Amino acid sequence: MDKRKIIVTSALPYANGALHLGHMVEYLQTDFWARYQRMMGHDCVYVCADDTHGTPIMIRARKEGLTPEQLIDRTYAEHTRDFANFEVYFDEYGSTNVDENRVLSETIYLRMKEKGFVSSRIVDQQYCEHDGMFLPDRFVKGTCPKCGAPDQYGDNCDKCGATYDAFELQEPRCAVCGKAPVRRGSEQLFIELEPFREFLREWLPTHTDAGIAKKLLEWFNEPLRGWNISRDAPYFGFKIPGYEDKYFYVWVDAPINYMATLERWAKKRGSSLDAWWQDPKAEIYHFIGKDIVRFHCLFWPSLLHNAGFQTPSNVFVHGFLQVNGEKMSKSKGTFISAETYLKHLPAQALRFYYACKLNGTTDDLDLNMKDFVERVNSDLVGKITNLASRGAQMITKSCGGILGTMDDDSRALLKACREQLPDVLAAYERRDFCRAMVLVREWADKANQLFDAKAPWKLVKEDVEATRSVLTGTLNLFRLMAICLKPVLPSYAEKVEALLGEAPYTFADAQKDVEGCPVGAYAHLATRIDPKAVQAMIDDSVVPETSPVSQKDIKKAVRQQATKPAEVVFPEPLAETIDFDAFAKVDLRVATVAHAEPVEGSDKLLRLLLDIAEEKPRQVFAGIRKSYSPEDLIGKQVVMVANLAPRKMRFGISEGMVVASTDPDGSFRVMQPLTPTAPGARLH
Repeated sequence: MDKRKIIVTSALPYANGALHLGHMVEYLQTDFWARYQRMMGHDCVYVCADDTHGTPIMIRARKEGLTPEQLIDRTYAEHTRDFANFEVYFDEYGSTNVDENRVLSETIYLRMKEKGFVSSRIVDQQYCEHDGMFLPDRFVKGTCPKCGAPDQYGDNCDKCGATYDAFELQEPRCAVCGKAPVRRGSEQLFIELEPFREFLREWLPTHTDAGIAKKLLEWFNEPLRGWNISRDAPYFGFKIPGYEDKYFYVWVDAPINYMATLERWAKKRGSSLDAWWQDPKAEIYHFIGKDIVRFHCLFWPSLLHNAGFQTPSNVFVHGFLQVNGEKMSKSKGTFISAETYLKHLPAQALRFYYACKLNGTTDDLDLNMKDFVERVNSDLVGKITNLASRGAQMITKSCGGILGTMDDDSRALLKACREQLPDVLAAYERRDFCRAMVLVREWADKANQLFDAKAPWKLVKEDVEATRSVLTGTLNLFRLMAICLKPVLPSYAEKVEALLGEAPYTFADAQKDVEGCPVGAYAHLATRIDPKAVQAMIDDSVVPETSPVSQKDIKKAVRQQATKPAEVVFPEPLAETIDFDAFAKVDLRVATVAHAEPVEGSDKLLRLLLDIAEEKPRQVFAGIRKSYSPEDLIGKQVVMVANLAPRKMRFGISEGMVVASTDPDGSFRVMQPLTPTAPGARLH
């Protein structure tokens, strides 16, 4: 396979606010794809930057008493922190406010002007006399001319969805100072798109999704409108050559910064922008949301083509994020910042869940919180990670920490899984991460079934070497899964590499067997998601909706609260007492957890095999799944009621009970001996 030269970008996050989980849909899938390409052995460079120019940046900085540069420096630190914590790896992450971007923006503009594609005309705009500035549509608010909804923006209505001209807005006001704007004309510069009609008509169908191309080509039924590329002072951005009071519109220099950031990366390595962007063999891919398609699929290729630069190989368009089937909401706590998520939950859980949902289409992605918990706990922890936990810990404990040779059944299953590896790679290539995760999960199901059929916890009492072979097979199967998960779970895979003493995985390593080598100390790979942590994250994200409450109402409420009698809460009565003779009949034994796994069809139960020095371990179903993951328990000692009558349950026979206490928050804590004790020892 020939080595490819690939340039990958994501849309630039705006420097006017924090990253949120909607943003992460784009950056995570781009990161998955770029990591996949590197694991395939290709030269893949992933560049991105903060989008730092525009009126909102200028106004926010003014409100906070900062310079725009100070504001964008602070945001840059916040964004790069959150990206790093989510394990999004950029080869170069920059800013639009750099010299490389200014020079490229001026170069492209002047080339377009020389070819006669830049025109000027007087345009009426909303002007705020109080703030001394022309107002972008989003800085004009008023009453919707279609449905009468108040407090709507100057370009579209959030209530009815109508779009309109800012001058159609009723009772308009400046969103900054609240005063009514006036109509004022100003010279504006336009890139004319009509001359590019035939180029775009041919370019679109072969450089983006068929549905996107078809939608954009509907615009070709009438003359293509010119694109306003200028903004009047005051404005934070790059001045347009030849003008003192006009600046490039943010959507001019933002995509050009893909090239500028690549140039900064190349310079650091003694290379150049032309050696990459202009290389005929180079592939250029943009990942974007469907809301910015026209900028990337009409304006951007037109600029590049006519300024003498290579156009993108493809523009990959994805949908929006919904939470629990609805648009993200601050009042419901589902507009969740990256920082808030990371305060409560592990990054790799969201990486895994997004991978399970992303399929390379423009469909919206739904972050269903209940499904999120179940998918991570059942698939990642209960099925995939449980193989490593059981296999590695048992081979260390019972087989001297040395792998042997695989048993025939494991080798046959491994061969069958490897035959599906091309399907996994093809799914990654077409960004159908969901399909790749389905295949890995199916492998985990089969590997767990084989593990249970072999019952190494029993086999080890009769034949250590046969047990070693079974566990060697288990770990080789898990290793294949870890390699295929590495683009999605990079730090997870690093721990597996350390466990087996291997160099960083590439997909070529998937064809190798690992036998006859030592196994390192098992490091915890994945954490079960506690639904309480999810709720805490949501509670932490709630922004109450504002309501017209007067200061008088607030003071009255405070007085009422101060004089309200304190509520007295009495504890629940103790359970009915029993006498000593009845208690003495309870047979409490120390038990070692030989095996643990989640019970399919139940979100509360774990199936435990408890060793109390009998002929075979006891099977016990314990309702502690929300507090303990299987790998937390395997090899640990607990206390069980050994003489409880067997109870037939829907999932099987439970042959005892694990003793546990309930914390005030409703979580469970199993009783454990303070020091290691022989299994089967009675408590007195």
